[in-house]
Amino acid sequence: MRDKAKIGLIGEARLLALAVIPVVAALVAGQMATFPNLAPWYAGLVKPAFNPPNWVFGPVWTTLYVLMAFAVWRVLRLPGGMPARSLGLILFFVQLALNAAWSWMFFGAHSPALGLLDIVPQLLVVLATVMVFLRLDRIAAWCLVPLAVWVGFATVLNFAIWSLNR
Repeated sequence: MRDKAKIGLIGEARLLALAVIPVVAALVAGQMATFPNLAPWYAGLVKPAFNPPNWVFGPVWTTLYVLMAFAVWRVLRLPGGMPARSLGLILFFVQLALNAAWSWMFFGAHSPALGLLDIVPQLLVVLATVMVFLRLDRIAAWCLVPLAVWVGFATVLNFAIWSLNR
């Protein structure tokens, strides 16, 4: 019985690592492109009146990344043969890659236009992920709703910044 419990703990730890490590990697990759470009490049852009102050982004993204890791962990724990599980996981990791790539396209390349080329499909993939997760695990799906709302807002913000600075 102890061996089964030990194997169960090892399996849970692996699933947790599969959920947390890619999310943390995306966060770190994004920050590597963002932080060095906040000043003077981003600070010098014309921004719309609805642009949040810089201090808002850190707590929002930290919360969103925690929710993403929790959501994907819940889906990873589901039986492998569940219909739509593989699709949901593929969509999740695609949106995560697009999320990290956005920082490099917008901040790293100093290009709101490239950011737009990334964030529009990113929003669509986030919404698709929510829909697939909804069929698999309602809590996981609801954990991604704040992400969908924020990426929707970020899409509008990205478009406004691009429009004001072209």
